[in-house]
Amino acid sequence: MDALLKLLHENAALKPAELAALLGQPEKEIAAKVKAYEKDQVILGYRTILNEEKLGVDVVRAVIEVKITPEREGGFNRLAERIAKYREVKSCYLMSGAYDLLVIVEGSSLREVASFVSEKLATIQGVISTATHFMLKPYKEQGVLMQQERNEDRLAVSP
Repeated sequence: MDALLKLLHENAALKPAELAALLGQPEKEIAAKVKAYEKDQVILGYRTILNEEKLGVDVVRAVIEVKITPEREGGFNRLAERIAKYREVKSCYLMSGAYDLLVIVEGSSLREVASFVSEKLATIQGVISTATHFMLKPYKEQGVLMQQERNEDRLAVSP
């Protein structure tokens, strides 16, 4: 991966001047490269990872295993793209193994996520089965630990 992309992937908040200093390149050149990556859709967007617990935000997330029947000519793509368009769906991946798609959804309540699965997802022609797993607590999100390590002041136990 390009060094510029690697730095942006690790910290998208870095300014062109900071990136230029880290890479030893002119700031205008870095800004032009970033614009080109955005235009070519190499960079699709920027995200901030929030500690929702500290914000008091209640979001219900679920990981859904979906088995589907591949379509003639389209394989899994057409159905996966259809599922990915729902506003509740945050991520959708084609998988190997016991199921075909891994779908990550968000809702404001357990009932909202359950309604999405039973009324929208499971009723799509070609969806064979679903298995929903609710996410209870995040420990690491996109490579970032959600809580800083605690300094343990206890002494080690010795025999």
